[in-house]
Amino acid sequence: MSNIIPAANPLIGQDERAAVERVLASGMLAQGPEVAAFEREFSQQLVNGVSCHAVSSGTSGLHIGLMACGVKAGDEVIVPSFTFAATANAVKLVGAEPVFVDIDPETYCIDPRAAEAAITSRTAGIMPVHLYGHPADMAALSKIASKHGVRIFEDAAQAHGAKWQGKPVGSFGDFAMFSLYPTKNMTSGEGGMISFLEDETGRQIRLLRNQGMEERYRNEVIGFNMRMTDLHAAIGRVQLTKLKDWTSKRQDNARFFDDNLIGVKAPRVRLEAEHVYHQYTIRVEDDRDGFAKALAAEYGVQTGVYYPTPVHELPSFGLKLDLPETALASKTVLSLPVYPTLSDNERERVVQAVNAIAKAGA
Repeated sequence: MSNIIPAANPLIGQDERAAVERVLASGMLAQGPEVAAFEREFSQQLVNGVSCHAVSSGTSGLHIGLMACGVKAGDEVIVPSFTFAATANAVKLVGAEPVFVDIDPETYCIDPRAAEAAITSRTAGIMPVHLYGHPADMAALSKIASKHGVRIFEDAAQAHGAKWQGKPVGSFGDFAMFSLYPTKNMTSGEGGMISFLEDETGRQIRLLRNQGMEERYRNEVIGFNMRMTDLHAAIGRVQLTKLKDWTSKRQDNARFFDDNLIGVKAPRVRLEAEHVYHQYTIRVEDDRDGFAKALAAEYGVQTGVYYPTPVHELPSFGLKLDLPETALASKTVLSLPVYPTLSDNERERVVQAVNAIAKAGA
């Protein structure tokens, strides 16, 4: 049907275009002053002043963040299986083994009890994912990590501005990664941002993202080209100025859905959490895929399924594990449009569509 409501709607306006033109006119396109300014502004506005380095993607941020923290072959990193594959891929790329554990069924984030039960003598760290914009239980995870002498690595790809007990994600772990992919709550076109607690971690990140050198032609380690360009940073700086307002609109849309949806299970938000709603994810217990098809065909409401296959079951890992909450979530979750430009009429249509199809299937 016409007048489709898309599942996501990346927001790029004239301000972003003007920023790119400014950089093009400057003639300095690679990593330069725009990247440095973006790093400072991101640090100040989103992670309570924790130092940040920009990189070429969220996945590269996870990869070199783990390397900078010394994770290596023979180590284990505990991860949820209900996430995007990049979380576990990064662990494998440094030669370590991802140890998949189950999730909290209410928040979709890693279950701290399952994480603690998986700790062995080889465990280097725990990597919680702040999934859909809801922070993981960082108080419990930090306590567990301290008790067992392991580290915390945060996958904050979807959680720009989210908080646990008033403290922003990205300020808990030895490092944290934020994705700046186009569909995230803010974007740089493509890119990632790594926050980190220790100066030496930051130095290793700088080396690894730039061919192993801080001083030109003085390569200290084997590194990558994982730099962010000034073009991308300029876009990110503009988006950062809009993020607070966009987040407020996402949260307002989520409250509207909470108050008006019937017949489906709405997201649960812990009292300690500030949810930034990268996704507004409901549960459809009976025929989720048919429900999604009906929303699109009958009402023009597009949706997303994040994630239909647990990471441990993907062909790239091919494991058989008993993770019941992960298995159930992969069969029942459905994410509705929640982006900040959703109009009043559009969000009313989303409610009308969900309630009608839920009632028809009752």
